Amino acid sequence: MQLSKEQIKIIESKGNIKINAVAGSGKTTTVIEYAKSRPKDSRILYIAFNKSVKLEANKRFTEAKLNNVQIETAHSLAYKHVVIPFQYKVKLQGYKIHELSEIIGLNGLAEKHAEFILSNHINKFVSIFCNSDRLKVQEINYLDYVLDDKARQFVENYYKIIEQQTRLFLAKMDKGEIDITHDFYLKKFQLMNTQLGYDYILFDEGQDASPAMLDIFMKQNSIKVIVGDTHQQIYGWRNAVNSLEKVDYPNYSLNTSYRFNNNIARLATSVLDWKAYLGPFKSLDILGNGINQKLKQRAIIARSNLGLLLKAIEFITENPKVKKIYFEGNINSYTYADEGASLYDVLNLSTGKRHLIKDALISNMKSIEELEEYIENTEDRQLSMMLEIVNEYGNEIYDLLQNIKSKHVENAEKEQAEMIFSTVHRSKGMEYDEVLLVDDFITEESIDKQINNLDREYNSAKIQEDINLLYVAVTRTKNILHIPEGLLPKGFPQLESINVIKKPEKNSIEKQITVKKKTYNNFVELETGSNYQKSKPKESYQTWTPALDAELIKLFKKGRSIQELAHIFGRSKGSIWARVKKLDLGDYYSE
Repeated sequence: MQLSKEQIKIIESKGNIKINAVAGSGKTTTVIEYAKSRPKDSRILYIAFNKSVKLEANKRFTEAKLNNVQIETAHSLAYKHVVIPFQYKVKLQGYKIHELSEIIGLNGLAEKHAEFILSNHINKFVSIFCNSDRLKVQEINYLDYVLDDKARQFVENYYKIIEQQTRLFLAKMDKGEIDITHDFYLKKFQLMNTQLGYDYILFDEGQDASPAMLDIFMKQNSIKVIVGDTHQQIYGWRNAVNSLEKVDYPNYSLNTSYRFNNNIARLATSVLDWKAYLGPFKSLDILGNGINQKLKQRAIIARSNLGLLLKAIEFITENPKVKKIYFEGNINSYTYADEGASLYDVLNLSTGKRHLIKDALISNMKSIEELEEYIENTEDRQLSMMLEIVNEYGNEIYDLLQNIKSKHVENAEKEQAEMIFSTVHRSKGMEYDEVLLVDDFITEESIDKQINNLDREYNSAKIQEDINLLYVAVTRTKNILHIPEGLLPKGFPQLESINVIKKPEKNSIEKQITVKKKTYNNFVELETGSNYQKSKPKESYQTWTPALDAELIKLFKKGRSIQELAHIFGRSKGSIWARVKKLDLGDYYSE
């Protein structure tokens, strides 16, 4: 194997070091070669960020015949030193809000659903403390982590209760009165200050380590190597910190990517340059040395679950002949919140089918308005996204999701998938031959607006992480990138292998649609006595009537595309396609 000068410098280094490695720069290869060059009798620990990285690393180190390397995650280490000897029982999925509320027993509070809102904040406070390097709960000001004004007001009113109950909940886990969480046993391991007894410790994906993980690593009496990419730090919402910037070790770099070509590297660099809006920033010099030409694995990557799910619905609607798709991670995780509520629960609340709601939290809501109020008081992003999807698609969700799930293949068949869907978080560490980005990432224009909005203080850390998310997404491709025009840096040139998706312009077809829509609106008013207005979402998703179905059938058989019909009827493309399937018009469909 021909190693680069950068890699050789790292392998020949002495003492503690940190390695800043750009996407696709061969950091795992470098770490393996580093381990090979150490004495054969050395005890080496490799700490992977998560289980999937651990499995891949295990395979790579085994192939390299490095039997003296132990591969663990921070949690698997903590499990062996805390859960097993203390004989704790672990709550595998964590505590749902209604479960925590029952354990704590907060009753008789004046505000509506206050016990659930308080439990939500207590759950977050527990997670923040467990992932911190602090010794006591009181050393953390939870208000620093609450951004929404309404949520802050609620927390200020109940701060003493939230802090007290956070401490009591942790004490119950410590005493074994209730099952412990994964965050808890990691925290206990950090507080135990255990020496692991390795000669070398290699910490991968260090930029996304929590302060608790970093503290465990830094206190070891070993030669330590921390490796990662400062600009791939995307887990701030999980209490991660950019550990590479916090570690004062001699710095080494891997700036050549063997994944993608120089045009992709140029785009990635230009995206990172947006950080200059936030203050002094030294531009990164990324060299793209990838020579991949095949187009076998294609992927669609979104910033959010919502963005991805909406794109998947659109893709399936417009490509009905596609038979096999794959979602990175468990496909059900895209329709469930971490707390256990499902998209169907929110839909059933919206449609008044309360008897079908399975989640205890949602079943306690009397209306969608109450759920909206709960979301405002807790900043629950996942429930907020589910509510958006329900507002967008209504009852069509059942057919649309069933269609997606019927085409989804298992892990073993991933390579046969005609399209892979992933959020940027789940695509971390992955690479694909061709990538299409969903238009839900941060833009240079939005950064500019936030920075120059004198009426509102901007969140610098959030903007940095949003920039990192786009950088990670861009650098997943090995060959071709399809990117919405709005995501490009200002003045970025047209380059080979970067396909810019332009915003649709008004053309003659759309003019025809506008004319047809006017005719259709008159038709609706004539036949149903209703005055159709697309601007009102609830009306645009009213129940399909025989008159509407008749018009849809007529236009569909005349060859109108799904997109045209969506414009004419004022509904989403997914909604139109679901109705087309319901009416058994699939045989008339032509691409």
